[in-house]
Amino acid sequence: MSHREPAVPGPAELLRRRLDGDPSRPLVTYYDDARGERVELSARTFDNWVAKTANFLVDGLAAEPGGRVVLALPPHWQTAVWLMACWSAGLVAEPVDPATVLERDAAGAEPLGASGPYILAAAEEVLDVVLADPRVDGEAEEVVGLSLHPLGGPLADCPVGVTDYAAEVRSYGDRFAPGPEVTPELPALDVTKTTLTGAELVAAARAAAAKWELDASSRVLVDMPFTTLDGVMAGLVAPLASGASVIIQRNFDKAALDRRLTLEHVTAVAGLPGWMDASGSVRRLG
Repeated sequence: MSHREPAVPGPAELLRRRLDGDPSRPLVTYYDDARGERVELSARTFDNWVAKTANFLVDGLAAEPGGRVVLALPPHWQTAVWLMACWSAGLVAEPVDPATVLERDAAGAEPLGASGPYILAAAEEVLDVVLADPRVDGEAEEVVGLSLHPLGGPLADCPVGVTDYAAEVRSYGDRFAPGPEVTPELPALDVTKTTLTGAELVAAARAAAAKWELDASSRVLVDMPFTTLDGVMAGLVAPLASGASVIIQRNFDKAALDRRLTLEHVTAVAGLPGWMDASGSVRRLG
């Protein structure tokens, strides 16, 4: 019997198709204006990071399809990598905004939303907070710390019981082959109390890309967290579904905007203060 692709693929299939097309073209560009950082990843380089991270999750952390991964990570190219690695391995990604984690901690509330066993990937800036949460100690099967260093540096101080992502991930293979149990029908994303399968995520991305009129020539500048469906759509999946590329920015400096629009050949924006579309989604530039 010949292999038949599903009518609606999962997100990992969208990345594979991009690789079959133009793997050297930029897929994700990242700016942190507070730290003066710029990182650009082609589809091929992004895929290598995704594969290494998926292998790390499966072979290093014993993650199994259907398992949950909480991502206490800011808007960042590594957050996009982790989302795609989770989907490649059949895991449910639950993004949590680190700023919200800190605010909830200050208010004495529970900082994390997951229940039951899960893997936690946390930015270095919130590691102390999440490790102090007794529920993390009771339910997180593994805690992974990300320095988010532009050159891939390790954590400045790796706490006991935490796995340093940067120190571990490079030793894993840059090709990942999921098992047959990983299908687009598996749950893939949990945001704002809604869970979507991989197929639903791709269907939503295709609809969003059509609504926002994205195509292979589009360059989308995004200043949104990955903690809402619009953020995930604009920041990763809709550009991937349409052949577009995305510029993720953090700690936005308005003084840099005009030059960035020109330098990066931006054709659409999402999440910029004063530039929001009436629906809060992507706005095309003239």
